[in-house]
Amino acid sequence: MNIDIFLFYLFSVFALLASLMVIGLTNAVHSVLFLILVFCNVAGLLLLLGAEFFSFMLIIVYVGAIAVLFLFVVMMLNVKVDSINISLSSLWPIGLLAFTILLSQFFSSFYELDLIKFQEKELSLVSWASENLNLTNIKVIGKVLYTHFNLLFLICGLILLVAMIGVIVLTMHQRVDVKKQQIVLQLARIPTNVVKFITLRECK
Repeated sequence: MNIDIFLFYLFSVFALLASLMVIGLTNAVHSVLFLILVFCNVAGLLLLLGAEFFSFMLIIVYVGAIAVLFLFVVMMLNVKVDSINISLSSLWPIGLLAFTILLSQFFSSFYELDLIKFQEKELSLVSWASENLNLTNIKVIGKVLYTHFNLLFLICGLILLVAMIGVIVLTMHQRVDVKKQQIVLQLARIPTNVVKFITLRECK
């Protein structure tokens, strides 16, 4: 078996099992951890299919930001398992409907692949190892983004910086009644005025 086919089936099986664990576990923290595993496996599938940019963006955005945010929120809320009472019989119709839609999309994609022909030839898998010396889509997007659209890229970074500063300013609460340490006055003090020696007499 080709190594690309083996990795494709490996990532697919692990993504399917991890997605089943996400909806099957009762512990919310474990569900989020398996959701991160699903994202990593899907990123591996995108990398095998040649979409390197979407693969790395999936890891950076979803795993690095959203999934970690879910994990912190779940851990801070400390959701109890006993407080959740959901009847499984009410979830069967929704799950069956979603499964039917996804299964129909799965078989329709295979039917479309059989009909598509490119230059009167059927589609075939290309080994990603042999395409290592070619120009990847990340390099192409980087060259276009940092040359033709560099002004828009800098404006987006400036907007994000202003938004971050605005959020920090809005969330800071200045209290007037709190005594604060004045380091400038402490450093400018004179030792002779601070330390005072007192001679004590012995009482008889």
